Amino acid sequence: MLIKDVEFVMSNSDMRKCPKPDRPEFAFIGRSNVGKSSLINMLMGRKNLAKTSSTPGKTQLINHFLVNESWYLVDLPGYGYAKVPPSHRKKFEKMINDYILQRENLVTVFVLVDIRHTPQQIDLEFMEWLGVSGIPFTMVFTKLDKLKRGEIEPMLKKYRTKMLETWDELPLQVLTSAEKSDGKEALLEYIETLNSDFKSKFTA
Repeated sequence: MLIKDVEFVMSNSDMRKCPKPDRPEFAFIGRSNVGKSSLINMLMGRKNLAKTSSTPGKTQLINHFLVNESWYLVDLPGYGYAKVPPSHRKKFEKMINDYILQRENLVTVFVLVDIRHTPQQIDLEFMEWLGVSGIPFTMVFTKLDKLKRGEIEPMLKKYRTKMLETWDELPLQVLTSAEKSDGKEALLEYIETLNSDFKSKFTA
């Protein structure tokens, strides 16, 4: 898929105010500081589309971007550590939950996971919640360039082994590096395939 046009549409904290659900939608989410903004910028071929920051918890709203006038990319607030009061964190959680559970044109959620770390409980619990809720999701491992080649497979094995303790079948996994553009083609091709499936269902 060639990214020809990316347009920022809106930011809001209320799922009901999101754009009309007339196009397929793909949400990106992960633990704070997982490299979400850098990955989105890499995918879209833009330097400052999603605002990057060294401070975790920078994204605090539901951000919609219209891509090629045909699908939405959604940048969601991170979960986990963020320098915000507990009351604000609860608002974030409700906002994210409402969006994921009620957004009718949401095709899949890309859950970003830092490949440098062993399986984190907060990531495992979030993915389990998605599974129990019947929400399709894809695991996107980030910061691939931070590991040596021989370190990659052992880290993946740790995640797969841990998840197979509770999952009968593992979700699709994509390895990425925003620094080196690894995984860009794979993710965009996957989105293109899902877009076609979405359109065929609505035109059938």
